[in-house]
Amino acid sequence: MPEEKPKVEDNVVYIGRKPSMAYVLAVITQFTNGAPDVLIKARGKAISRAVDVAEIVRRRFLQDVKIKSVDIATEERELEDKTKLNVSTMTLVLGK
Repeated sequence: MPEEKPKVEDNVVYIGRKPSMAYVLAVITQFTNGAPDVLIKARGKAISRAVDVAEIVRRRFLQDVKIKSVDIATEERELEDKTKLNVSTMTLVLGK
């Protein structure tokens, strides 16, 4: 029986350590490919970069894009030494 791969959503951009413009390009690409909404997801220190990406897309490239919603949460992560750590998360939904 073939192994099932987890479904990856096409309209989600996960923010990491790359420069902001790499993620801006990813968001713009999603919109030009016809996605009505694009989710920008980030955790921890990358949250500020996610906000930067959303603002760069809105102000410089796609003025008709609006921030539809902002969701914040806390995830509990377990480290290798079995200690638990709370990590902040944020999801920005951009739409036309």
